[in-house]
Amino acid sequence: MHSPGQIIGGEALPQGAIAAVWDWWRDAGVDFAFVDAPTAWLSEAAKDVAAAEQPVIAPPRPVAPIAAPRPRFGGASESWPKDFNDFSAWWMTEPSLDAGQVEGRLAPRGTIGARIMVLADHPEPDDTDQLLSGPQGRMLVALLRALGIADDETYVASALPRHMPLPDWETLAADGLGAVIAHHVLLARPQRLLVFGNNVSSLLGHDPANSDGFLPNIHHEGPRFPAFVAPGLSALAARPRGKARLWQALLDWTDTDRTGTK
Repeated sequence: MHSPGQIIGGEALPQGAIAAVWDWWRDAGVDFAFVDAPTAWLSEAAKDVAAAEQPVIAPPRPVAPIAAPRPRFGGASESWPKDFNDFSAWWMTEPSLDAGQVEGRLAPRGTIGARIMVLADHPEPDDTDQLLSGPQGRMLVALLRALGIADDETYVASALPRHMPLPDWETLAADGLGAVIAHHVLLARPQRLLVFGNNVSSLLGHDPANSDGFLPNIHHEGPRFPAFVAPGLSALAARPRGKARLWQALLDWTDTDRTGTK
């Protein structure tokens, strides 16, 4: 098709001829001009609008792997020793008591049914062959002897099998350390329990807000016995006044019978 005034063959068509050509093609049903080459009908801006109208599909969110449950301190309770005489060997070799590490562990010492069970947080830094054999242990021996309690009447134990400068007590509690301590006390069956440090006593249900005091309700599937919470041994070594207060409190405590009465 041609526009009016278009030159064909070197000559301009007359105005009437051009109109006739348009009429002829219109009668033939051709309303538009057609070309063989494709035409980009959408402008770049129109393409951008079309792309923006497409739904945005977010990439799949990665699924975090499910963390394996933390192993229980001491393993399954069904595997714990049922007899007092088996506890020390288990304490020294059971991998789950210290993430598999056994070097540096120290066993509790004393006999079942002792007049008093002493429970510290962990061995002293310089302990080698015997639990609480350093300055803290010597202070403890002097304290107990002053109370009239001999070495062979004392059962000495720790909440942890080896010295740890900064134990994560919160995680240890969540992992079940308190249950292991309670089982240990049950097997030892002492007449009295003396706990040093709020970190350890809190594992037995003591309120850490109370720095020390009586715990008359300590019992684990067996006979009740008096229990007392004292400041940690390392804290006592650095506070002479704390020793004096503890001494008076322990005098009152050791004068009570097993029912808690004078």
